[in-house]
Order: sequence, then structure tokens, then C-alpha cells
Amino acid sequence: MKQKTMNSLIIASFIFAVALLTGCGAVDNANTDTNENTADNLVELAANSTFVMAISGDPTSTNPIVVSDRFGLTTVNMIYSPLARIDHNNEFKFELAESMEVSEDGLTMTFQLREGVLWSDGEPFTADDVVFTYTTRAQKENGNYAGMWINDEMIEVESIDELTVAFHLPAVSAAVLNNLLFEVNIMPRHIFENEPDFSANELVAHPVGTGPYRLVTYNRGQYLLFEANEHYFGGLPNIENVTLRIIENMDTQRIALQSGEIDAAVVFPADIETLDANLINIFPFSENRVGYIGMNTLTEELSDVRVRQAIRYALNTHDMNLAAYMSEAYFNTPVSILPPNNPFATTDVNTFETNLDRARELLVEAGAENLRINIAFSSTDPAQTIQAQLAQEQLAQIGIILELEGGDGAAISAELRTPESTRFNLFTGGYIMGNDPDAYRALFHSGGNANFFNYSNEIVDQLFDAAAVEMNEELRRELYIKLQQQLAEAAFFVPIVDNLRILAVNNRIGGVEEAGLIPIYTFEDMSRLFITQ
Repeated sequence: MKQKTMNSLIIASFIFAVALLTGCGAVDNANTDTNENTADNLVELAANSTFVMAISGDPTSTNPIVVSDRFGLTTVNMIYSPLARIDHNNEFKFELAESMEVSEDGLTMTFQLREGVLWSDGEPFTADDVVFTYTTRAQKENGNYAGMWINDEMIEVESIDELTVAFHLPAVSAAVLNNLLFEVNIMPRHIFENEPDFSANELVAHPVGTGPYRLVTYNRGQYLLFEANEHYFGGLPNIENVTLRIIENMDTQRIALQSGEIDAAVVFPADIETLDANLINIFPFSENRVGYIGMNTLTEELSDVRVRQAIRYALNTHDMNLAAYMSEAYFNTPVSILPPNNPFATTDVNTFETNLDRARELLVEAGAENLRINIAFSSTDPAQTIQAQLAQEQLAQIGIILELEGGDGAAISAELRTPESTRFNLFTGGYIMGNDPDAYRALFHSGGNANFFNYSNEIVDQLFDAAAVEMNEELRRELYIKLQQQLAEAAFFVPIVDNLRILAVNNRIGGVEEAGLIPIYTFEDMSRLFITQ
């Protein structure tokens, strides 16, 4: 009975976890294989046996250990598989695992693996691959280790037999299942065991996975071409080839969609009425995303909390959202680091309702009159462009000159990841972290690998650490409320929007609901799509 209770408690703490987005970046490798396909003949391929979806930039990484950007995760999700995930119905779903048991003391989690799974090269999937993946992930030098550590002690992974894996925890943790399964895709040991550097964005070995597709060709700045994995444990994909076509400009994507050059693209509300309803189907879906303006606390101009609070009082995020998304039907306005629908989110924080007089007072107190700062944003992202332009207008009302530094999202992300960079004062961004707040430590804990704000606070760190191991749900909720309040007062983070993502799909493509629309990846399992004509 105790074992069942512990299983239910841990699964319940994970059930809302979905995905991670921390930004975009650069990819060093132009090609992962040779192929004669070019962008010019992709249309011909699509007419026969290919689904073509537009993405607005290159993946930052295709390395499953460190990948964290939208297009990298989309790629990895097509090639690899996790032990389990939260599916498009928000239900816990086993994939490479088929069952899980938790010991009575909550310190051992045992997974029984799916039998008969093959890697895309035909080799069998075993417990050794799981142990290899998690052990590699736990190494601090690889850069994405936090989920494998509790109270600064590493979770031990053991192969019991070929189809059984045990995780031995140093302490009970409410966040452990989320941390173990959150964006962890299993890698084949026989392919990657001699890899020289798992902290790199790209690995040396060509990817081999258990997912529905295998990567054939990647031409940087043009496309990624995939073909069906004949060994996929979920069944042979309906569509033989998938192309992720890189088109940075969303207007160009819309034109390509309307002409039939591509089959699917993300659009903005203003685009919907311009599309042919007889040709294009529209699928809005929630990602529980938070779009934001961040402040780099390392910069001299923003080191004083009074200056950051003044900026917050001057910004009107609701106006930004109406300008970008047109109707409240397509967005919510968050007030903390958590999206409004997160079960741990609170509105009991300082929301910095627009108050220009108070903003001016704070600038005087800080001796920061005639302040000149800059903001980095992706110039190909319409929402970020609007946010930056309106921020410039709104800050001008309190005497702050905001210089617009629009540019390539990948280059901006790379700069933000540079240790101790002070190149940008403000920057736009967004993330999708799932509903367990422990995942947000990557952004807001002093040691977080995505803490682009360069913010460090001992109380915040202690609250994150305490809440991660608190098994009483109400006490855990109270800790996260205090955490949100602390971060709000620090005023380095401006929550702007939780917007719906709108996917437009050519009606020659069927199975969209069956493939499952989910955060980050867009499709849970692209193999379920099919060509109708």
C-alpha cells in the first residue's frame, strides 16, 4: 500500500511537466551527412512522400544531453525517445519504459523497459543504454546535470538486468520524476560511448535513435531532412520523409504555406484571415509559455534594484500583448515566473501596475536620470519586435533612452550564454518549463545553466532547494509562493505573455490530432501524420 501511495504521489508531481525552452543558438556543423537534395527540389519531394514544416531558425543543438532550444528539441524528439512523457492529453505515458515502481522509503525507483525495441541501426535497446545516458547526463562537466543531483549528491543508476533499471536517490524528492524524465532522451551506448565531449552542441557520431525518424541531411540555414525509421517501436511512420525547412521570416513562411511550397507553419492571429480557409486548417494550442523581457543584473546600469523596479513600473505588458496578439482569446498576461495555469502560480506578488510617477521617483532615488540602455530581440520574431518597440516608447515617458538591438536570435542567445557578458542590458525571451516549479531553477537559481539574468540570491536558492524535497503539497506550494514573491521584488524579470501557439496546416495533411499537438515539439509523434491526397 505504501508503495502504491508513493508511486501515485511522485507521478502526480510529474503529471504536468511538459517541455523546456530557454532560447535559440548557433549550430556549428553545416552537414551531418551527404545528400544531393537541395532546397529547390524539396517541393517535388513533398508532392510525393514528404511532409514539409517551416521552422524559423537552425537548431542550437542536436545533442540530447545539452539541447534546450525549440528547434533542437523538435529534432531530438523525432530521432530519440524518453522513458516516459506527458502526452498531448496531459496524461502520463510510458514509451521506452513500460512500468515503474517506487520503494516504500521513496529512495529507489525501478523501471521495467519495453521489450523488443531496436535502435534505428537495428541493434537492440537495453538497460545499458539507459544507464549510459543518465550517467553521462549526471557529469557536471557536461553542463546539464542538475536533474541528476539531490542535495548536491548524485542519483545512482543501476542496470538490474537487460530490461530493468533502478535509480537510487540520496534523499526523497517531490521533483525527482520530473527531473529524471524532463527532456531526457535515451542514447545508444554503442554509438556514443567514445564521444569526446558531451558538452558540445553537436556530437561527432551520426545520431542513431529509437524515435520515428532518422536524420539524413542537415544543411545549415536551409533544411533538415528525415526519413522513416523502419525499426520504430510505435510502428512504421505513415509519411516516408519529413523536412524541417528553415525560413526565418514569418511573412515568407505564410506565403510558402499559401502557395503549397510547405505544408505547415506557425502563424500569428493577424495572419489567419489572410489564409485560404479552403486550403489551410488552423490549430491553436496552449504551451503554458512565458514570454518575457529580462534584465542583465551584471550591467552597471541595472545593478540597482530601484532602476529595475522603475523600468517595471513604466512597462505596460497588456498593451504589448494586444498589439502583438490582437485579442485576449490568444493570450493571458502572467504576473510571475510561472504561467497563469500553472498549479503553483500565485497572483500574490508585486505586479508593478503601470505607475509613471513612481518610476520617475525611483530613478531619482537611484541617481539614474538620463539613463541610456539597450534591448536585444530577434528581428524576425514579430512579437519580440513589437515588445521591444513598445518598451522603447514606454520607457521614453520616464526619460530612459532605449536603443533597439534587433538581430539574429541564435547570435543573441550565444551572447547571453557567454559568462559575465554585459553586451545587452535588456533582452526578450521565452520559455516552456512544465508545471513542476523545480524545473525553473535552471533560469532563476544562482547556479542555473540558463540564468541569463545573472541574478544570484541566497534566499531564492534556499527556497528552490527546500521546495524540491518537500513532500507535503501545501507546504511545497507555500515555499513556491514565497519564491515567486522574492523574484518579483528583485524586478529583473518582466513577465509579458502566455500566448497560444497557432499551427496552420495544408489540408492535404491528415492525422494532426492523432499526432498530438504539444509544447515545443509541435507534434508528440509525427509518425501519425498522413498524406490525404
